[in-house]
Amino acid sequence: MDFYKILLSAHKGFAYLELGLTALFIIALLTVMFGYSGKVNKLLKKVTLFTMIFFHVQFTIGIIMLVMNFTKGLDMGSVMKNADLRFQYVEHPFSMLIAAVLMTIINKKVKSNDTISLGIVIMGLIAVGLFAFAFPWTRVFGA
Repeated sequence: MDFYKILLSAHKGFAYLELGLTALFIIALLTVMFGYSGKVNKLLKKVTLFTMIFFHVQFTIGIIMLVMNFTKGLDMGSVMKNADLRFQYVEHPFSMLIAAVLMTIINKKVKSNDTISLGIVIMGLIAVGLFAFAFPWTRVFGA
């Protein structure tokens, strides 16, 4: 088994965990927003931290895989002409990068504030929306 296949298996395996963590993050975020009058609890802090960590791990593995593919001779002209390749090599990494950056900002805000603001909730929903857009549903679950 070569290194790329190991990375691909890890990237797919962590995707399932990331889906669960993202769902738990949304539930915890909305529960805090509507259930506890905006007071940040330990569950939200921990779920936000772990979601952010796994976003970063997934992004790092994905960037390594991306660099490995482009060093094998893949050119951007053919990538941009093909919708599937464009999604895999441009839209997916860029959307996940923005989602990881937003999760990092959200983690910092949740850690440093006692209450949650509407801006943090909106940022969280945008991060999850980008994650859902860029998630390769058919590759992970088959179709």
